[in-house]
Amino acid sequence: MSPNHIPPPGRAALLGRGPRGIFRRTLPSEQPTGERMVRTLGLTQLTMIGVGAIIGAGIFSLAAAVAKDVAGPAVLISFLVAGAASLCAAFAYAEFAGMVPKAGSSYTYCAAVLGEIVGWIVGWDLLLEYTAIVAVVAIGMSGYLGFLLDAVGVHLPAWALGAPGTGAGHRIDLLAVVICLAVAWLLTRGTRTSARVETVLTIVKIAIVLLVIVVGLTKVHTGNLHPFAPFGLGGAFTGAATVFFAVFGYDALSTAAEESVEARSKLPKAMMLSLSISMVLYVLVCVVLTGMQRYSDLDPNSGISSAFASAGLSGLANVIAVGAVIGIVTVTFSFMMGASRLWYALSRDGLMPAWFGAIHPKRKVPHRATWTIGVVAAVLAGVLPINAVAELTNIGVLLAFMVVCASVLILRYKKPHLRRGFRCPGMPVVPVLGMLFSGWLMSFLQWETWVRLGAWLAVGLVVYATYGYRRTREVMPGGSVDLDALDEMTDGEEPEPGAERLPVR
Repeated sequence: MSPNHIPPPGRAALLGRGPRGIFRRTLPSEQPTGERMVRTLGLTQLTMIGVGAIIGAGIFSLAAAVAKDVAGPAVLISFLVAGAASLCAAFAYAEFAGMVPKAGSSYTYCAAVLGEIVGWIVGWDLLLEYTAIVAVVAIGMSGYLGFLLDAVGVHLPAWALGAPGTGAGHRIDLLAVVICLAVAWLLTRGTRTSARVETVLTIVKIAIVLLVIVVGLTKVHTGNLHPFAPFGLGGAFTGAATVFFAVFGYDALSTAAEESVEARSKLPKAMMLSLSISMVLYVLVCVVLTGMQRYSDLDPNSGISSAFASAGLSGLANVIAVGAVIGIVTVTFSFMMGASRLWYALSRDGLMPAWFGAIHPKRKVPHRATWTIGVVAAVLAGVLPINAVAELTNIGVLLAFMVVCASVLILRYKKPHLRRGFRCPGMPVVPVLGMLFSGWLMSFLQWETWVRLGAWLAVGLVVYATYGYRRTREVMPGGSVDLDALDEMTDGEEPEPGAERLPVR
């Protein structure tokens, strides 16, 4: 027997928190200066990334589709219920972000509290979810781009208009493919450059949404709001499970912890600000949308533009279509950034091959992970219909929300003395509500969605058993870490030597 051979652990050791146990608690160590990302993001950039992730296809397309087929004007209730569920989870995320200034979001949080295997399952789950979200919002762009191109007399060939089976002659959604690859290119230019572009585009998007609200409120006819709930309150609650897709995004923001200046304080503030801004805009747009045009006449593909066109405001409808395209680009940016930083964290910790997590020597971003995710998202967006891709998203994110809420609850009572940049209010009610809300929304999803999630997680367990379990013990040897080490983690409060960064806001 080789002296380096390690015999397989017994069952007790395997299920324990020791060096061989799959439930050992892990915390990533500080990377060497040349192999880490640079902290450049202040509060303004972080908030814009969060708003960019939340406001997109949901406000421009999903609201109209849910109002038309599921909820009627009570789509307003759908967004409020989904927002309440999301807020409970946001509080939990904010508390963790104020303790663990590391990339990886809920993967890192869960691995630190519930153990390595739980963190891996959540990380593997979100890797698919984030990539699928990028594809979904890119596909959702097609309706508004089609509206805009038709308005200027540009007509793409039938083969480039959508995935196979979505229309006569359709072979690929070419525009969605181009968007995915273009955003991947932008993200590989460096965090400083890409964050500036994201900030500008998000400001333009918010300005257009405010224009929709201000002008649209003058065209609202109260008669269109009656009956308010034509499908009953059950329809509004069912709609909440659907529009939940539109009210998260701060979780992707938390993956940028290692690129944030003063992450313990800035990240929680950015999460709260981005969700608050987005929910106010969602509620007002729902009132405008269902007040301008009767819910049964809404266009599920380009709802707001079509509503304005029906009110005789065709010129403004074209401007809104431009805003919708910009909005969707910012969502793809935020979630692709989140997916690439999550992959970087998994690779850094040894659960995925290190090749994917390599940092570009000049631009200091995980360029290989970014391009891989961009290409996979482009393939999904190009050849699959939107419903098939969308089914991969909500259930995984809701699962992660449940686990994060449980983790923050456990850690608050096990380690109440730890330094926290933000404290979840209403303990233990708020995180418990977050778990109950998430589980309740998951119950509305189709059984096929559960099967797909189970299949993906099964593949993840095989990857862990055949690669991650051994490799992560080489990268991070030892048993469970002392969670008091969280207080020793750096979060960019002091400038790193030679690091260029944006001013802190």
